[in-house]
Amino acid sequence: MTLEERIMQDLKEAMKAKDQAAMRGIRAIKAAILLAKTDGSGEEMNEEREIKLLLKLVKQRKDSLDIYEKQGREDLATIEREEIEVIERFLPKQMDEKELEAYLKNLIEATGASGMKDMGRIMGTASKELAGKADGKMISGIVKKLLAA
Repeated sequence: MTLEERIMQDLKEAMKAKDQAAMRGIRAIKAAILLAKTDGSGEEMNEEREIKLLLKLVKQRKDSLDIYEKQGREDLATIEREEIEVIERFLPKQMDEKELEAYLKNLIEATGASGMKDMGRIMGTASKELAGKADGKMISGIVKKLLAA
């Protein structure tokens, strides 16, 4: 089942359940897919592109959430949290910090990285291989910690 098919099915269920948060999040995904399909790039909607699209939507909402929390707008922050939760249901299972650290240790050993000068190379490889499975900020933080040690 493609992402689009899953979204249509979940949207129907959310409408039947009158779940406003789910409907907002799913409609945002649906709109983003439609925009991506008609952007003129000619790229096919494959799983990799779908994951990038979902990650972008989550990142946008996290950025907005951060701003709303700083400004004390809990009403708007709640909406963003709900939409993040809905969108993340369509992403692959996220790695926890221990799994991520073990993976990155192995990657650093395999590539022979020895210091901070190798961070870009490690980040590039890790970002490609872990797309949708781990947050870029978490990857960056762990890579810095491991290379500094």
